This record gives sequence, C-alpha cells and structure tokens, in this order.
Amino acid sequence: MILNTGNRTDIPAFYTPWFMNRVKSGEVLVRSPYAENQVTRYRLDPSVVDLLVFCTKNPYPILPHLKSLSIFDTFWHVTITPYGRDIEPNVPSKRDILSAFQYLSHQIGANRIVWRYDPILINHTYTTAYHIEAFRSMAETLQGYTHQVVISFIDLYEKTKRNFPEARPVSAHDQVLLVNAFSEIAKKTGLAIHLCCESAILERDNVDANGCLSQAVLEEALGEKLSVPRRKAPREGCTCLLGADIGAYNTCSHFCRYCYANYDEALVRKNYQRHDPASALLIGHLEQGDIIKDAQQKSWKSPEISLF
Repeated sequence: MILNTGNRTDIPAFYTPWFMNRVKSGEVLVRSPYAENQVTRYRLDPSVVDLLVFCTKNPYPILPHLKSLSIFDTFWHVTITPYGRDIEPNVPSKRDILSAFQYLSHQIGANRIVWRYDPILINHTYTTAYHIEAFRSMAETLQGYTHQVVISFIDLYEKTKRNFPEARPVSAHDQVLLVNAFSEIAKKTGLAIHLCCESAILERDNVDANGCLSQAVLEEALGEKLSVPRRKAPREGCTCLLGADIGAYNTCSHFCRYCYANYDEALVRKNYQRHDPASALLIGHLEQGDIIKDAQQKSWKSPEISLF
C-alpha cells in the first residue's frame, strides 16, 4: 500500500519528532476529519507499506533522520515556488530549500524526488514573465537532481477564497503561455512536466496530464509493478493514489495564502498547542468514546514483475 503524509499538512516541516516516534513505535493513529470519534490505526511496517510519500515545503528537519527512514521506500514531492512572505509567510528561504532538495536527491536518488512548482498564481507582482524567469532559474539549479516537475494553477476553493480573497483564476491564455515556456525550459534541463488536475488541452510532448502521484509514476519510482485495488478518485480528473493519509487539516503553520488545508489560522495555532510528539495521534490524544479501526493493509507489489 501507499501511505501519504502530505495531503493535509507538512509533517517534515513541523512534526518530524512526532513522526520519527511513530516510526519507532511501528504504528500511527489518524483521526477522521469527518467523524471525530473514528480513528484509524496504520502499521508503519515496510512489509505492508510499499512507499511512504512525503510532500513538503521544508524537508530540512527530517534530513538527519534519513538513515532511520531507510527501512522504507520513500518518494518525495518538495514544493519550491518563487513567492515571498506576502504569499508564503513562514516558508524558509528558497535558496535553503533548493540546497535541501539537492542533498535529499543525493541521499535517495533523483528518481525518488519531484519538484513541485505550484500553485501558479498571477498578479501585479508575480507576472507571467516573472514566473518564466523564476522557473528557468530553479530548473537550472535542480538539473540532474530530479527528472520531474509538477505544475498547477491556483484553484479557488472556499478555504482559499477565505484566506486569499484577492486571488484570481489564471486565464486560459496565460496558462498556455506559461506551459509553452515551461515546456521549452524543461526540455533543456531534463525535466518531464506533470500537470496536477489540469486540462489535457495543456499537454505537450513533455507535458502530461495523467497525474503526479499516479500508479505509473510510483511504479517508475519503485521499479516494480503494483497491483492497486480499485478505488474512488480523490477528485474529478485525479488519478493519484492519495487514499491513506496520516496528517490532519488545520495543522500547517506555513500559513500560505492559497492553502486549501487550513481554514482558520487561530485553530491552527490552537491545534499546534495540543500537539504532543509522544502521542500516537498528530493532534491531541485518544479520548473516551473513540473507536479505533485497523486499516486494511497489504503490499501491492507484484514481486514476479520488475520494470528493470
């Protein structure tokens, strides 16, 4: 199975001690975001977890623990955008994150790490010309350290509208302009571009809209075929394997203006105060009336089939 850590929060950036305690204990509890007394227990066991997937804006805190994580196969999405603190108030220096990306790539291999340049938003500061030059600079810095980059354009979810009321959709014209420019840069820097839930109209010879964490992408990273159970898509048009996630909403302290996982900054701060690195839950502890259900976990690997 695939175990995700980054759909709801940024665990490497803010909760590394907790996560490493969970790895040591061999299990993690996850409270349902839809029914608070429903808790799922996942085994952190490499015999059933085929891949741990991380998505982070700051991998630095977890880098000293890579040796302890080496019992698992891991796959990393590291988001590096060109925005300043007006958009991403608590994200560290992009120069530092680029360095962390390079270090991580050296440790795990360029086929196990992906650069995310998303979401793309356009305003008077972050123009199309600004994005093209920023993408070019970052792509050149990361050349050879990854073979893939994920891009998407800002989605105006209700949470996003609340956090970022002045945000506007990126026009179809600007989307085509940017994809064309990025495609040319990517060809020169050895990158394949994956679109995250964007129209197939934007596909080019090195730009695909088939998913950024799809079965095909993860099989290529693992070098093995996976036998994935049929499941409902996370959202329309998404082929990614995002079903099992150990994070929690309203817990990410980056406070990015475009965030879809936070809707209340005060609640994020309150939740952070309730975080206990020794707890099996990311936020708080088990309470009376909680119902714990063991997740159905088994390896999806097909040992008789290798891609190499």
